[in-house]
Amino acid sequence: MLYDVIIIGGGPAGLTAALYARRANKSVLVIEKATFGGQITFSPKVENISGFIELSGNEFAEKLVDQVLNQGADTEFCEVTGLRTDGNIKVVETDSGEFTGKSVIIATGAKHRLLGLPEEEKYVGNGLSFCAVCDGAFYAGKTVAVIGGGNSALQEALLLSDLVKKLYVIQNLDFFTGEAKLSEQLLSKPNVEVIFGSSVEKYEGEGEVSGLKIKNLKTGEISDLCVDGVFLAVGLIPQNDLFKDHITLDERGYADSGEDCMTKSRGIFVAGDCRRKKIRQVATAVSDGAIAALAACDYVDGENFD
Repeated sequence: MLYDVIIIGGGPAGLTAALYARRANKSVLVIEKATFGGQITFSPKVENISGFIELSGNEFAEKLVDQVLNQGADTEFCEVTGLRTDGNIKVVETDSGEFTGKSVIIATGAKHRLLGLPEEEKYVGNGLSFCAVCDGAFYAGKTVAVIGGGNSALQEALLLSDLVKKLYVIQNLDFFTGEAKLSEQLLSKPNVEVIFGSSVEKYEGEGEVSGLKIKNLKTGEISDLCVDGVFLAVGLIPQNDLFKDHITLDERGYADSGEDCMTKSRGIFVAGDCRRKKIRQVATAVSDGAIAALAACDYVDGENFD
């Protein structure tokens, strides 16, 4: 089957794109390799999605999927291994075969960089978070650690410092790599303690994070730190390498596309966290999905595929 729109990625951006494309009466295929919903599924409680006082990330993902399926979109669980063009037809290669489309929306997102510690992934959503805007309120009046020393970590820490009783910031270097102004603001907070020159060696806790084992990188000394939660801010990894021949990437690997979600290749669009942007939230991903879908529909309507 030749689809009007093939969407690679089943997070909020991809699913919103599918919704808008179907409502424009286009045939749509959404390809997802793991779990529909993307990073939001790791949040046990979400309170910043318009129209919902509170719901879990999984609940939000399920609602999106149900809405898209109700509109008649097709879905495939498989891993994309490549993308090529055949004239003006796009061929999406996967480990389950090939799919052809008139247009493609890349909505592969960006995954949070982990520390690579044993059993780390089991703590994601169970005391290990990545977004203070999303999850910070759940730790009001508690003790929390932020791991990282760049701008993102400093911004997360500043937001959390106004909510928590005690905040530890753990940085493996002897200095912050983020902006001096952010560093000064954070260091002036009375409830903030910075642990420089140290790395996290292990997460502690049965089921949920209850502490950390910290290693002083100069002395080798191991110490225990009791915390109620951990926010990891050591970078994001955009999932764009497979498409670098079709889209321009910036120095960090993000799709170098503006708010119009266009790329250098006709009929190929990008949406969501895989795109260069300042704010990465569900609201901005959903916005991208709508914009990319309407752009793809315009392209399909204006192109000759005979």
